[in-house]
Amino acid sequence: MAYSTQELMIIAAAREIADREVVFVGMRLPIMAFGVARATHAPDAVGLFECGLVRHTPASGMLYTMGDPPNQEGAAWATGTVQLLGLLQGGRVDVGFIGGAEVDRFGNVNTSYIGDPRRPKVKLPGSGGAADIAAMAHRLLVIINHERRRLVERVDYVTSVGHLDGGASRRRAGLRRGGTAAVITDKAILRPWGPERELHLASWHPGTTPDEVRDATGWDLRLHPEARPTPPPTEAELAALRRLDPEGFWR
Repeated sequence: MAYSTQELMIIAAAREIADREVVFVGMRLPIMAFGVARATHAPDAVGLFECGLVRHTPASGMLYTMGDPPNQEGAAWATGTVQLLGLLQGGRVDVGFIGGAEVDRFGNVNTSYIGDPRRPKVKLPGSGGAADIAAMAHRLLVIINHERRRLVERVDYVTSVGHLDGGASRRRAGLRRGGTAAVITDKAILRPWGPERELHLASWHPGTTPDEVRDATGWDLRLHPEARPTPPPTEAELAALRRLDPEGFWR
């Protein structure tokens, strides 16, 4: 079956969710990724949406944002953001999704400033709940387009912590769980490896090569020891995504 790069990106993100996991879903593409996971290999995953919704069944209709009526209807719990952040603080969230403007080689994410924060070239929207998710989920997944200006050696500002300066620096900062487990892009999947927890190229998507991925990365990206091509979407995965997004809004 033919598929778009965006569809592959969503499906690659969905594959990171295991069955029965509690997932802090996030905005945009993660909404679709969670739905695909539930419809295929993770039917008992539970979704937390930052607006205060908890779901253990699929939404009743197309979702453009997490607060849309189909997501509210039939929710297991309709509460507030503070209550869901309490679940994060209590260690109840297995995996959280966020996006960003920049990601660096240790998986730190910037959604605050481009340039010197005292005199930024660009002021970005800021954290929302992303800083909490990055600090307290058991593992962090980042979705971002793969460009040299976005995947940088060091972010201009750490909005959401990954592995900070590498090695044990995250733990020394008092964060005793979590960290960036994967960065999913439109070209590849990057994962931390080795004692420094630096991101390595774990898989490259159909239609690209390791050299092309390296050329689009702002640091000397090394191969993960288990690096391989990303498996293409299956018919079941594509069918699930297209049922969730019949208009192709996210695809």
